[in-house]
Amino acid sequence: MSTDSAGQAKKQGYKNVKVYLEGEPAWIKAGNPTYASKEFISKGNIVLLDLRSAEKSGAGRIPRSVTIPYATLKDKVESLPKKAPIVLYSDNTEESMSALKDLREAGLKKVSLVPGNMEGWTKTGGETTSGPVITTIEWKRQLEKGEVSAADFQSAASGKATDAVILDVRTKDESAAGKYKNAISIPLDQVGSRKGELPKDKKIYIHCTTGARADMAAKELNKNGYNAFYLVGDVTCAGNDCTIVD
Repeated sequence: MSTDSAGQAKKQGYKNVKVYLEGEPAWIKAGNPTYASKEFISKGNIVLLDLRSAEKSGAGRIPRSVTIPYATLKDKVESLPKKAPIVLYSDNTEESMSALKDLREAGLKKVSLVPGNMEGWTKTGGETTSGPVITTIEWKRQLEKGEVSAADFQSAASGKATDAVILDVRTKDESAAGKYKNAISIPLDQVGSRKGELPKDKKIYIHCTTGARADMAAKELNKNGYNAFYLVGDVTCAGNDCTIVD
């Protein structure tokens, strides 16, 4: 994705373009923080944790946040939904960074921070609320706009649903190592030039290995009049035997 994005930037006239090939996985493995956008914090299907005391949270906090003081966080890690994107904030960087490290070490993969913590949120005009705090986490996986459910995807992949086709946008080497038997294989960087190989009278369910490339392909196809949806989930294939962990 990084090299493809860099290529698109150069085509649009940008001159000083570089690619961090190791990407976000290496960045996270090195212990570096990742940050959530303001829109994601406000509207995303996330678990937003306020690491400050209940007193500070009650006086003013980010709406939708659940209060779990940092001192009690390790005792409550097991209660956190493993598949949920978790966003953390506190009133000091050391505490929020420590919490980020703790959750990553506990096996939680989608953890990020509010830029600048509570102070950064208010400085950028972020909405706040006050009053009795929330201490119970209630989170349920929701499909994003344009996302196909694993059940619908599997139905099409097995041939039970005939109104949709499967598009595999992984690289040629990835597909050669294993793929869905009936999938059409077109690498992401070729989707634009080979879209004519796809039917416009059927839904197109797209997958890669996690969902990021599939999302990009769906956007490209939908701009060109196709009815495309992307799958979010870890897809692994051995021969024609593929599994999805969403």
